[in-house]
Amino acid sequence: MDEIYLHAEKIDKIYPGTKALDQVSFDIKRGKVNVLIGENGAGKSTLMRIIAGIEKPSSGKLYLQGKEVSFNSTVDARAHGIAIIHQELCLFPNMTVFQNLFMAAERTKGGMLDDAEHRKLAKQVLGRLNFPIDPDTKVGDLRVGQQQMIEIARNLLIPNLKILIMDEPTSSLSDQEVDVLFHIMRELTAIGISIVYISHRLEELMRIGDFVTIFRDGKLVAEAAVKDIDVPWIVKQMVGEGKSYPKRAIPVDWSTREKVLEVKDLTLPKSGGGYLLNKVSFSLHRGEVLGIYGLLGAGRTEIFECIMGMRPQHTGDILLNGKKIEIKSLSEQIENGFAWLPEDRQRDGLVQTMNIDQNIALSNIDKYAGASGLIQASKESAATDRMIKDVHIKVADKNLPILSLSGGNQQKVVFAKGALTDPQIMLLDEPSRGIDIGAKTEIFNLIYQYAEKGVSLLVVSSELEEIIAIADRIIVLSNGIKTAELTGDDINQNNLVKASYQGHQQKAN
Repeated sequence: MDEIYLHAEKIDKIYPGTKALDQVSFDIKRGKVNVLIGENGAGKSTLMRIIAGIEKPSSGKLYLQGKEVSFNSTVDARAHGIAIIHQELCLFPNMTVFQNLFMAAERTKGGMLDDAEHRKLAKQVLGRLNFPIDPDTKVGDLRVGQQQMIEIARNLLIPNLKILIMDEPTSSLSDQEVDVLFHIMRELTAIGISIVYISHRLEELMRIGDFVTIFRDGKLVAEAAVKDIDVPWIVKQMVGEGKSYPKRAIPVDWSTREKVLEVKDLTLPKSGGGYLLNKVSFSLHRGEVLGIYGLLGAGRTEIFECIMGMRPQHTGDILLNGKKIEIKSLSEQIENGFAWLPEDRQRDGLVQTMNIDQNIALSNIDKYAGASGLIQASKESAATDRMIKDVHIKVADKNLPILSLSGGNQQKVVFAKGALTDPQIMLLDEPSRGIDIGAKTEIFNLIYQYAEKGVSLLVVSSELEEIIAIADRIIVLSNGIKTAELTGDDINQNNLVKASYQGHQQKAN
C-alpha cells in the first residue's frame, strides 16, 4: 500500500435539487499523480473544491496524515500545503507577471514591498518551467497558454506545498509546454508532493498518471493503477450500464430531406489566441432532431450563440433555406424563425418577477400590441392558453408567479415561450437539466412532437443516454473541433465518448 496523505471519508455534497457527491471516499497517495476522470457533472471538481477549501461538504470528513481537518477557506487549505490550479484562470491582467505570482504572498523589506526579491524569485520559478519571460510583462499581454504557465508557477512558489490539484492544466498549452509541465510534475512527486490531476485527454492521463479514479453521477465507481489498465477500460467505467430512454423510431435517410440550415466553417476566436470553434460545419434538415454532444468547453453553447447573433466576431457562413444570412441581432434571428432555449433557465430563460402568463408571452409581445401600442390582454391570454395546453404545462392559475412551478414545468414555460414565436428551427441547450426523470420524458415527447410538425431542432445534452434517445443524428465536438458525425447504429456510448476526447489530441491552427 502506498502511503495515504489525504483521505476523504464518505463525502456528500448537496445543492438545491441535486446531489453532486454521494458517499464518496477517496485517497490522495503521497508522491503520486492521482488522476480523476468522469463526464461533466460527475462530481470530481466538486470534491476538489472541498479539499481545496472552496466549499464545505454537506457531510463526511477529511483526514490529513491521519488527523481530521476542516477547511473554511482556501487560505486554510494553503496553510496545510494544499493548492489548486483552476481551469478558469485566476489572474490580474492589468498587473505584471511578478505581481501576480506573489499576490497575497508578498515579500517585504524594511516595511516595503521587496520587488527586487519578487523579480529574482519570479525568474527562478519561470526558469524552472523553461519559461524565460520578463517578470515585468503585463499578464494581459500574454496569450492564454502563457497565462496558464503563470498560474502554474504561482502555485509552485508555495513553500510548504504538499498537495497540488490541477484541473485541466494543459487545456491551453502547446505540446512543448505540456512536456515541460510533465517534467516538473515528476520532479514534484519525486520529493513527495502529491498531485491530483483532472483532464479530458485520455492518452495524456495514461502518460502522466500513477493511479486513476473514475467518477460517475456523483459516485466513485472505479479505481486502478495506471499500469494495470488501458483507455478502453476507462471508457467502459465512465459509461457504465446507464438507463434507457424511449427513442423516436423513424428510419429516415436525412440526406434526402430538405436542408433548412447549413453551417459552414464556423470559427470563433478565443481572446488571447486559439479558437472556441474551429471550422465547424454541419447541416440540419426539416423535422430532424440533430444532437450536439461534447464535454465542458467543447464549443456546444458557442454554436448557438453564434447562430443567434451573440458572437458577432465569428466567421463562416450560415445558410437558412439555402440562402446565406447576415446575422445582426438576437431579435432579428427570432424574426428569421429561430427560437433559443438557454442552458440556465433561471438566469437567461425566465423573468422571476413576472407570472407564468407573462413569461410565456414575453418573446412574442409585439404581436399582441394594438394600434395604440398597448397590449391586447385578450389576444395575449388566448395565445398563452393555447401554449399551456399544447406544451402540457401543469398549472392551476397562469397568473401565479413563475417560481410557483416545479422545475420541469418551468422548463416547459421556456419551451412554450420559444414555440410561441412559431419557429422553424429551435435551439435547445441542455433542455432536461435539473428536472426529474418524469419531466425529462415529457420534454423529450415535446421535442418529438414538434419535430413531427416539421420544426427542426438542434439539441445540446451532456448526458449520453439522453442525447442518444433524443437525436436522429449526432455531431460530436471536442476542443472546438467537430470530431464525428454519427447516424444509425453508430450512435452509441462508446463512439460518443471516444469522439468527445479525440479533439484534445488535435491542435487548432
